[in-house]
Amino acid sequence: MQLHIFNPEHDMALALDMEKFVPSHAGREMRADLGFLPALWAEDGDWVLVDDVEGAKARIRHLGAYAHNVHFITCDALGHHPSFLHIQPWGWNRALRRQLLDAGINEAQLPSHDVLSNIRQMSHRFWAATHLLKPLVAGDTSNRVGLAHQVSDAEELEVLIATLGKCVLKAPWSSSGRGLRYVEQLTTHQRGWARNIIAKQRSVMVEPYFHKVMDFACEFEVKGNEVRYCGLSIFRTVNGMYAGNVIATEQEKEDMVSEFFPFVKVRAAINDLLQLFAENLAGIYEGPLGVDMMLVNTENATKLHPCVEVNLRRTMGHVALAFNPSPCMPRRLMQVGRESGAYHLRLLTTAENCLPSYW
Repeated sequence: MQLHIFNPEHDMALALDMEKFVPSHAGREMRADLGFLPALWAEDGDWVLVDDVEGAKARIRHLGAYAHNVHFITCDALGHHPSFLHIQPWGWNRALRRQLLDAGINEAQLPSHDVLSNIRQMSHRFWAATHLLKPLVAGDTSNRVGLAHQVSDAEELEVLIATLGKCVLKAPWSSSGRGLRYVEQLTTHQRGWARNIIAKQRSVMVEPYFHKVMDFACEFEVKGNEVRYCGLSIFRTVNGMYAGNVIATEQEKEDMVSEFFPFVKVRAAINDLLQLFAENLAGIYEGPLGVDMMLVNTENATKLHPCVEVNLRRTMGHVALAFNPSPCMPRRLMQVGRESGAYHLRLLTTAENCLPSYW
């Protein structure tokens, strides 16, 4: 019997690293409106933490046969419930640990401060750049590309941008495109933003700008000493912000990537990641994670950027995989949007979403 929690404010909580973190209004709304989502991947008989039990029951009906037979519970009722075998949130951070402790969950069921510190450290973009991106690119320079610098000084940042030209600045901890800035020469506003990030997070990441062909991600799960590849996530972004996921079979998604780049070379990167995760995560992190990748045009050919970022948490790609479509089902688009004052999960099946091989 497990307890599942959808806490989409996780990335911001990770960045601030505070027990008394107060999510943004949008974060609180999304958690309240979409708290039922774990019913997609939970097992029958599991429990899901929500703000409103009756509201969650009403919303879960729209998922039909995709939803498992779960029980909903509010935070106020957690302290009166018998112990859960496992607690599975969207992502672990100090704020969530404190919230569950205050709700009456036994501390023995929660990750230690050391574990949370490791998760935060490995969620830093520099960790991914050094432990994953660097060895991945070094292992196959003819098909892979990618580079990331960590800068902790504003003057050093100016010099690096002058050397690289057009580049992308990234906050070390951020999500869904919110911590990105595309620059060629720092404007006054961008300079102020970078100084603020350095002051709050001690550094800023700088990466060369690549001409993107396609976004996608590879989803994984770590259990004990085992690391499993779960599947592809083909997603759309608008101005760096998440805009939707394709719901399709693995073969269909692999074919979509193969239109631009041989998937056998992506598979090789997946295998390399499995080995790197086994070396760096086993025994330290347990749970779902995702690696964002992209195909880019270089001077000579289309290449794979094998590690744009790593999310040590569940992702919207994992949500899309939970629908597990059969080959006879039409391709669909999963979107999370806000309408009539609330967030909704939608599956769209239209000619626009299904006919193109890629948006």
